[in-house]
Amino acid sequence: MDQSRIRNFCIIAHIDHGKSTLADRLLEITGTIPPREMAEQVLDQMDLERERGITIKATAVRMSYRAQDGQEYELNLIDTPGHVDFAYEVSRALAAAEGAILVVDASQGIQAQTLANVYMAIEHNLTIIPVINKIDLPSAEPQRVAQEIEAVMGYGQEEMIFASAKEGIGTREVLEAVVQRVPPPSGRVQARLRALIFDSKYDSYKGVIAYLRVVDGALSTERRLRLMSNQREIDPLEVGIFRPAFAPSERLTTGEVGYLATGLKTVRDCRVGDTITYDDTPASEPLPGYRPAKPMVFAGLYPANADEFPLLRDAIDKLHLNDAALSYEPESSIALGPGFRCGFLGLLHMDIVQERLEREYDLDILVTAPSVEYRVLRVDGEELTVENPAKLPRPEEVAEILEPWMNVSIITPDRYIGPLMELVTGRRGDFKRMDYLEHGPMESATGRRVLMGYQMPLSEMLLDFYDELKARSQGYASMDYTFSHHASANMVKLDILVNQQPVDALSAIVHAENAPRQGRALVEKLRSLIPRQLFEVPLQAAIGGRIVARETIKPMRKNVLAKCYGGDVTRKMKLLEKQKAGKKRMKRVGNVDIPQEAFMALLRLGK
Repeated sequence: MDQSRIRNFCIIAHIDHGKSTLADRLLEITGTIPPREMAEQVLDQMDLERERGITIKATAVRMSYRAQDGQEYELNLIDTPGHVDFAYEVSRALAAAEGAILVVDASQGIQAQTLANVYMAIEHNLTIIPVINKIDLPSAEPQRVAQEIEAVMGYGQEEMIFASAKEGIGTREVLEAVVQRVPPPSGRVQARLRALIFDSKYDSYKGVIAYLRVVDGALSTERRLRLMSNQREIDPLEVGIFRPAFAPSERLTTGEVGYLATGLKTVRDCRVGDTITYDDTPASEPLPGYRPAKPMVFAGLYPANADEFPLLRDAIDKLHLNDAALSYEPESSIALGPGFRCGFLGLLHMDIVQERLEREYDLDILVTAPSVEYRVLRVDGEELTVENPAKLPRPEEVAEILEPWMNVSIITPDRYIGPLMELVTGRRGDFKRMDYLEHGPMESATGRRVLMGYQMPLSEMLLDFYDELKARSQGYASMDYTFSHHASANMVKLDILVNQQPVDALSAIVHAENAPRQGRALVEKLRSLIPRQLFEVPLQAAIGGRIVARETIKPMRKNVLAKCYGGDVTRKMKLLEKQKAGKKRMKRVGNVDIPQEAFMALLRLGK
């Protein structure tokens, strides 16, 4: 295909604004997928995506389209996720494209993630085509949303397309806009090969399969290839395009998007963001690649059965290839045995990784309570990075603890300003600004919408902040967040002691004000989960050497007097005293095993 007739674009939007449905209609109208094979959300190929109704992985597909000017165009589409936890997937898709279709719901209007995606697309110098979707809904207000986009983002109404992806309205106009407005790729056909890996997956038969965009030159399987970061040589097995299933082809030319079956069996060798070139005529400079994703949430992943640790290690290796935002390193817990300390972009990302490991690799996994990364300044001047509570130095060795703060944007109807302000300030949030997105006649059915800006600690957002936000706004509020800075905080390590022995897997770093309440909740729950012993078992929550909460598991009483009837009462007293002494000795040397079910129930409570 002539380079001037290639268009690479992606679809960006807030969650549930209709990206995947619009992609379905584009595939339908271009005849990429036969009608008998067509299904809803055809690009959401994971079972998890279909069940949850969200896009988790960016997916590429090639379409052929005959435009109104009579020319045949090659359109490479990348469908992206909408949730803030998968923004890294969106950034990689944007780097492989020249244009973006911005989908906005005609009833909901601009949401927090809409703005975040627009700023990301502008940062990548992409041509943006605003599409107001779902105009067929009874609650749709397309003119109000168009005015809102004009006021907030500066796009004229003549640039916008009014569409209904469900009904197929406006989809041909979208394709024409892509052909006319999105520029063709700018690579050099005669230059030495440079292809950017924007995603990858592992296949048992073909090894590592790299999803790539050819920036310069042309790629074929006839010559040996090389990865520029580690100089690893590749004997390519297959090259092809997405339809959206793999479709082998002879070669990929400048500007095209496709895949390469490398045959590599070591998943660490093929990194997302790496550059592929020919081994005999290598390019002089690699492509810039991507900024590495910075994990924000950390948790320990352990196999429920310690014998399955090698299986977990292989599974995380392979999953990391498909999910470059996941970071991990081995760690060991006294209570849970060997496992991994993993870094995630957010709680939904953590939940998805756990579920993918359990489904795709048939593992039973235990996840510890999530934590964030703290910077710890020791008394001797050394600075540590601590994401595992077990590694926090003793209180007398710590001069200062710095915790991460986030810039939080919340868009909500004005009637919910009070409850949401109360929620954020109750989580140590600092108010920064408030802007009305709508004025006068632009007001929506739910009231005037407001953009509120806050700064708040990431640790306060971990557990149930998003659920509370939705509950207090009756589902109307939306949120986006980015890292701001580290700030000093009064953080302490909360230890849980069972029979005076600390359980490292249940330790947590919490704010000093919240520690007693959190400690009390944990020991109360533990009391109902740990089976009774023959001796009394104290459960304690401690900060350093200070106990802040305590519960006691009462001992089981053996009926030692069952056969002791009749005779002098001293016979009974003697037996009871003997049992009492035995229980004291047992308490001193006895070991309380916390059952796996108790850990699982407690860690789920922590979430």
